[in-house]
Amino acid sequence: MRKQLPWLSFNKNPDGRSEVSVHGIVEALMSALDARECETQRHSERVARYTRFLAEKMGVEGDELENIYRGALLHDIGKIGIPDAVLLKPASLTEAEWKIMKKHPEIGWEILLNVEVLKSCAEIVLTHEERFDGSGYPRRLRGEQIPLGARIFALMDTLDAMASDRPYRKAMPFPLIEAEIFKGKGTQFDPEVIEGFQQYLHTFEEWVRWDKKKPCKPYWERQIEEEPDRVEKTAVMDLV
Repeated sequence: MRKQLPWLSFNKNPDGRSEVSVHGIVEALMSALDARECETQRHSERVARYTRFLAEKMGVEGDELENIYRGALLHDIGKIGIPDAVLLKPASLTEAEWKIMKKHPEIGWEILLNVEVLKSCAEIVLTHEERFDGSGYPRRLRGEQIPLGARIFALMDTLDAMASDRPYRKAMPFPLIEAEIFKGKGTQFDPEVIEGFQQYLHTFEEWVRWDKKKPCKPYWERQIEEEPDRVEKTAVMDLV
């Protein structure tokens, strides 16, 4: 049986065999997350874009920049292993449920360690819930023990969380978001990352406003709409 998988892309080896690309693997994982909860996955896309932008402005380039982007994009992939009763619960989580939810960085890390081409971005997935003052999880890292990409991600993640509607509150206005972020300087966030963020406040404010207008569609469909030249629409795979 042949089935179209529009979120996969393939490279051809010299002998004619198809080999799934890194981009295709990332899209496959994102589509799996999308199947669990669309907004969780949509959030990942926004935060990855914000993180890559600021990392590049802070001097990161080449493979390191790409690994930071992929790690940010896949940061919540471990939520695939979180039960629906916890992941999709509309009310506040209990203490026991939070213990389950806090396992998602390690679950995601283990998933990526099993994908050879994604091992290099697994560390960001593992450390994305760490805080600059050492009060985060799962390893309670502090300062520069936390990878730069994860330190940048932490700020961008908070930005997007406050800028998004939640079942228990509406999105916060950008000036209030800015004030709350600066309150976390040296505790939740790296002061150098905050300085970098401050230089591009207008850019992030415009992105937040624009992203609010975008509907939640399947990941592969948005990729085709936004980057048609990069995504192979007709990639196919034999399924037995």
